[in-house]
Amino acid sequence: MTVSRRALCVAYAIVAVLALIGTGGNNLPYFHLGFLGGNAAFWLDTLANPASRSITVDLFCLFLAVFIWMVLEARRLRMRGVWLYLVFGILIAVSVTVPIFLINRERAMAAKPSDAAGAIHRADVAGLVAVALAVVAYAGITLVRG
Repeated sequence: MTVSRRALCVAYAIVAVLALIGTGGNNLPYFHLGFLGGNAAFWLDTLANPASRSITVDLFCLFLAVFIWMVLEARRLRMRGVWLYLVFGILIAVSVTVPIFLINRERAMAAKPSDAAGAIHRADVAGLVAVALAVVAYAGITLVRG
């Protein structure tokens, strides 16, 4: 791995750590409610006002675009476990898992430089459609709730 790729990986790692501290610290008040209760309370709180609904829809649409790119890029580079990044991104914080994905992407590109396009699988399409439907549903809820 070149020095510039290593430096980029260090930068991504710093972003991931900062994101984990920032999101984790703000999520602490939900931990005492348990996994299900904490998640339910968290997502209800995102519906609190037009600003929180707007930023949540904005982030969900960004997540969807990034998730599509991550799946395609993982397939192109033959990276395994791409759906773990997506699931943990939803459960923990996408701002933590995307930089970790980018670190592993840099490692994959250093190991096997290739310009060949990857093939997306039917399961990938189904998963991405499911995420898209969830984003659309949340956006709809925010519009009705306002």
